[in-house]
Amino acid sequence: MTGDRDGGPQRTAAGTGTHSAEATVSGPRPSPGTALGGRRGDRGPRRSPGTDGPVQGTAQQGTSVPEGGSGTGNREGTGPRVSGDGAVVLDELRAAIGRYVVLPSEEALTAVTLWVAASHIQPALQHAPRLAVVGPTKGCGKSRVLDVLYETVHQPMMTVNTSPAVVFRVIGKNPPTLLVDEADTIFGPKAGEKEDLRGLLNAGHQRNRPAWRISGPEHKPTAFPTFAMAALAGIGDLPDTIMDRAVVLRMQKRKPGERIAPFRSRYSAPELNALREKLAAWLTPLRGTAAALVPAMPVEDRAADTWEPLVIVADLAGGHWPASARAACLAMTRNEVVQDEQTTLKTRLLRDIRRVFDQAGDPEALRSQDVLAALAQDAEAPWAEYGTKGLNAYHLANLLRDFGISPANHRFEQGRQAKAYARNQFLDAWARYCPDPAQPAPAPGHEAARPARGTPPAPLSGSLPIGPPGGPASPTRAR
Repeated sequence: MTGDRDGGPQRTAAGTGTHSAEATVSGPRPSPGTALGGRRGDRGPRRSPGTDGPVQGTAQQGTSVPEGGSGTGNREGTGPRVSGDGAVVLDELRAAIGRYVVLPSEEALTAVTLWVAASHIQPALQHAPRLAVVGPTKGCGKSRVLDVLYETVHQPMMTVNTSPAVVFRVIGKNPPTLLVDEADTIFGPKAGEKEDLRGLLNAGHQRNRPAWRISGPEHKPTAFPTFAMAALAGIGDLPDTIMDRAVVLRMQKRKPGERIAPFRSRYSAPELNALREKLAAWLTPLRGTAAALVPAMPVEDRAADTWEPLVIVADLAGGHWPASARAACLAMTRNEVVQDEQTTLKTRLLRDIRRVFDQAGDPEALRSQDVLAALAQDAEAPWAEYGTKGLNAYHLANLLRDFGISPANHRFEQGRQAKAYARNQFLDAWARYCPDPAQPAPAPGHEAARPARGTPPAPLSGSLPIGPPGGPASPTRAR
């Protein structure tokens, strides 16, 4: 599909050989117990992926399975019959990934390894987990992760930017594994409306969620399949609805002492392609077995749906992988809960600062210390107990940084200068994260009394003006 990034020979997007004869089936292994986490709630009868009927023999029933599967898993003690080489192949893949990228944790490295392997049993899965590779800045290794995935996943399709129409047409009965780099250019604040693509990626997390479009010369309603595994890399978080369906890698820049092998397609690709062939040889004959498995999960609801394919692969491999997969699932989902709480805290801060400005008469700027004092006075807010001694100026600036808001020197009455926050810096964030409820129309003759909220903020440079641009200097504005 794409040329060698380093000037080497051309590569195709598919290129995944299968060697069924090499994937022998060994004796049964015990399935992992439930000590690492509680069982999931009853989600009703399992359906065979890609069909409307129930699975012919579930893991709980212990009956035979289709597609050449050689045994089924059982929650109560008998595990699936698996290839004796599965754990070895995963160990090799994990080591290879770790040579080229520095991931945020050992659990993250385990998760990426299992995600790659799960792409090879995609036809057997009920859910297609997203892999969100995000970082705060450039140079965190996000694109390098996609380079490694391109050489190891099933039928990769790499793109830097794409449209819903393209994705609709490439997903079929044997969908590719979508690899989307620079996803922030698709979903970022300057990317415009991308609701169709976001909806497609959300729907494609679960099987049997087609998108209907009018298509063809006869303009007939046509159902386009959406089910496909996808990895998306970009600066900053992706939309919440995608992050909620993803295994999230929060990448960071390498420390001076952290070393990785340089990635060069001419010699890195053959090594990784050989691992892809081993994965296909091991997992392709076990798709029927994988379709029947209902593994015990340490998490529930959507997190369980997202992580289930990774745990299925780990249970098929045996060895240390079932325990490692569940430990990674717990650690990484808990980390995202903390991230969500932090995001919620930042949204609360935006709302409270808007209240502070409103109570002060909506001045053009407020001193940092005045903002902090007003926040601490709210007995129902968390700010008085934030940190060890309450919210301070450093904490405030740090919490607002992700919204592009920072303090600057401002000249107040009588020529006094102080660090302050300009109201116009908050307008965009207020409009996005905590918009006002619908307001009644202004009375005639008062339309220009105050600008509408949500107006993009003016660039902040140097000293802030005392009064509105173009108007008389005044410490407050008319309401």
